[in-house]
Amino acid sequence: MSEKENQNKAIVQRWFEAFWGNPADLSIIDELLAPEGLVHYPMHGPKRGHHDVRKMMVEFREAFPDLNFWGVGDLIAEGDYVVGRWDGGGTHTGPAFSDLPVGSLPAASGRTMRFTGTTVFKIIDGKIHEEIGEEGALTALQGLGLVPTA
Repeated sequence: MSEKENQNKAIVQRWFEAFWGNPADLSIIDELLAPEGLVHYPMHGPKRGHHDVRKMMVEFREAFPDLNFWGVGDLIAEGDYVVGRWDGGGTHTGPAFSDLPVGSLPAASGRTMRFTGTTVFKIIDGKIHEEIGEEGALTALQGLGLVPTA
């Protein structure tokens, strides 16, 4: 593995811990996300740039204060790309939340979501330009009671 690929894996590891971990350190956005960087997951839709990415995460964490995601297994790197698998979730104990593809949650619903996903990062010159993931949205929405389980 090249030095660049090792550096890119280290960037993704830091991002997982600071941006998606708990407690979050959202200063990582200014440090590691390119100014017009894209974060795209089906449950939230595309968010581009520091402002939109920060706003999405602040609202997500206000609604789910215990929100936490963590990498599982080894990261895979090839050139400018890093792929990681993760687990995560949280309990909705905060304000009403509607940044979902279907339905919305009233304040402090107490509903819990737990799901897994895979994310592909594109890193150029030490900055995340794309974070495009596929999460277990159906599982999460079922846990939140927004989609029937059968």
